[in-house]
This record gives sequence, structure tokens and C-alpha cells, in this order.
Amino acid sequence: MDNRIIDKLAWLHIENQKQLCVRAKGKDKFYSPGGKRKPGETDIQALAREVKEELNIDIIPQTARLFNVYTAQADGKPSGVMVQMTFYTADYTGAMVPSSEIEEIAWLDSSDAYRLSEIHIRKLLPDLLAKGLVR
Repeated sequence: MDNRIIDKLAWLHIENQKQLCVRAKGKDKFYSPGGKRKPGETDIQALAREVKEELNIDIIPQTARLFNVYTAQADGKPSGVMVQMTFYTADYTGAMVPSSEIEEIAWLDSSDAYRLSEIHIRKLLPDLLAKGLVR
């Protein structure tokens, strides 16, 4: 894989036309829960592990559905270093609690765009707005 592309998985969860986002400790931008896969993990295994680590909830694997894949400039990285995020929707069980490196959970819509990571502003949010999924 090209080392100028950071490959990540993300959980897209929307309620009341707002997207669930998290903010890591020491960071100022919000993003969808998720992260990188470990060797040998499938997308869904990695997503379930990352979401469990970040929010202390369990993704229900059989409900996971690919939403879309987006690529954009990676936040805080040199120009040309891109992040590719593969977004999945899925049901979950448990009560969300910020865990691990997560400092804050927020439900955001287009009025909060300035708080989002680059890929969310440029790629995900316009798609969610066009589909009427967020306001």
C-alpha cells in the first residue's frame, strides 16, 4: 500500500439527522469512530474492535453495511498525504461512554462543519446532506 495513503475504517451512525462524532484527547477536530485494521482483521472485525475501544459498545457484525469510501487530505499531515476512510453503518448494543483516547462524544450536523475533520467536511458531509440524512 502507498505510504502516502492512510487507510482507515469508520462507523457512520446517525440519529435525529445528526451524526455521531468523537474527539480524541489533545485534538480539536471531530471524526467518526473507527481506526486502522490490524494484520489479519476484516473490515468489520477491525471496526468492531475500534468502536469497542473508543465507545465501549458492541457493533452487531451481521448488521454492518458499506456506506461509502472517501479520500481526502489527511488532517495534520504533509500535503499529499491522504486518508482513505471506508464508512460502514451498523447497529450496536450497549451504552456509549468515551473510552481509551476519546475525550468527547458529540452529535453534529452541518452547522458544526467547522468542528469536523477535513474528510468529513469535504466528502462525507456533502454526501449526507445530499441524501437528506443530516441537516
